[in-house]
Amino acid sequence: MKFYFMGICGTAMGNAALLLKSQGHEVVGSDSGVYPPMSTVLENAGIRLLEGFSEENLTTARPDVVVVGNAISRGNPEMEWLLDTREHPFVSLPRLIAERVMKKRRVVGVAGTHGKTTTTTLVATLLRTGGHDAGWLIGGVPLSLPGGAHLGSESEPFVIEGDEYDSAFFDKRSKFIHYLPHVLVLNNLEFDHGDIFRDLQDIKRSFTHLLRTVPRNGTVLMNGDDENLMSLLPVPWTQIRKVGLSVSCDLRIRDFTEDPEGSHFDLVHQGKLWGHIDWKMCGLYNARNAAMAVYATTLARKLEAPDQSMLDALAAFGGVKRRQEVLADAGNLRIIEDFAHHPTAISGTLESFRNRFPEKHLVACFEPRSNTATTNIFQTEFTQSLSKADSVYLGAIHRAEKIEPDKRLDTEAMVKTLGDMGRDAAAFQKNVDLLDHLRNKFGTDPLDQPTLVCFFSNGGFDAVPATFSGEWMAANPA
Repeated sequence: MKFYFMGICGTAMGNAALLLKSQGHEVVGSDSGVYPPMSTVLENAGIRLLEGFSEENLTTARPDVVVVGNAISRGNPEMEWLLDTREHPFVSLPRLIAERVMKKRRVVGVAGTHGKTTTTTLVATLLRTGGHDAGWLIGGVPLSLPGGAHLGSESEPFVIEGDEYDSAFFDKRSKFIHYLPHVLVLNNLEFDHGDIFRDLQDIKRSFTHLLRTVPRNGTVLMNGDDENLMSLLPVPWTQIRKVGLSVSCDLRIRDFTEDPEGSHFDLVHQGKLWGHIDWKMCGLYNARNAAMAVYATTLARKLEAPDQSMLDALAAFGGVKRRQEVLADAGNLRIIEDFAHHPTAISGTLESFRNRFPEKHLVACFEPRSNTATTNIFQTEFTQSLSKADSVYLGAIHRAEKIEPDKRLDTEAMVKTLGDMGRDAAAFQKNVDLLDHLRNKFGTDPLDQPTLVCFFSNGGFDAVPATFSGEWMAANPA
């Protein structure tokens, strides 16, 4: 068959296109921004890319099925032509994956407000390490796997990141509703995505719908320390297993500590030690991700307990690009890029940095970019989270002109509050101005005071992290 991906260069769309190509289908796609690295990966796989959207693309390609990306909306010329003519059937990406990739597979779904990408990558890594040709689809760039998508053997599990965001402009259900997982990981549950969910109760409703799709012979792994998740119980139609710090959890994280080398903890399952973990990842939240991944992999492989290869794989885990990725470490300055864009995620990361590097001056650079972060919904929470750094520099609000002033994040007010709390703080209307501030603040010479600069954004931050770290490393080669 021939599939046409409308909006193909998004991470999920591009990786799904690769999966269909590996099944032997012909794949072509269009996007308004065809650029590396995704464009390079797709072209190397033999997928033809079309720059821009036009009805001529579709009339020339003549596909059997059109896959409509989440970023596509009414007004797109290809979509309007498709709706006018009904020339080709079209489908959302989640439905396509469910029907064409995961059908009859044993599915491990990873959902929650935070940690989905890391946990999905961990499960895929642990399955692969155990010699299983599992499949996966990850919404990021894993550093411990050969790519963000792999079809694997049809007889082996398939691991997928279950996003709660809507499926398409014509299907407002959460993406994860389509996936029908046998093993479902629920890391946590908080309010987010204020552009499509009214409040926390609205998100809970979507997670409740997800729980209803787990079969009676399946298992839900739930963060037993998360009150919002616990409020979704009881779920009598399937098996529930809790993971966390509480003594009531089936799998407990015990004796957690962290230092500059990483973090250390025990995994105890129903009173029995599964193993001691020493790994490079930091933060209690990542220990939860690890515990969930070990448990999910054990269930997917139908084992009583994890084998040594799984525990060894954790120690060697390389992480995911832009998840606490170290960009530079020289001249008494460490520069890190992190995808965190929710107050809880930022808070957890800064707490971990404080524990691991108590001697360092912590600098948090935050780009308000997500549809929720650009509004004032979490203004107080963002301020409190960022106050865990010594210096806070706020970048430009993404597409600020499209947000009503009374609903827009007030970065100047945040700076005043942070200043009253004794923090060095500043806000910038342009990200390039933040870059200049960092250049002036730190220069290019080795620093007297050990310093850690972390860039928080779910977008590109106008290449500020890469530019600043590149300039610093050029002046201070390790």
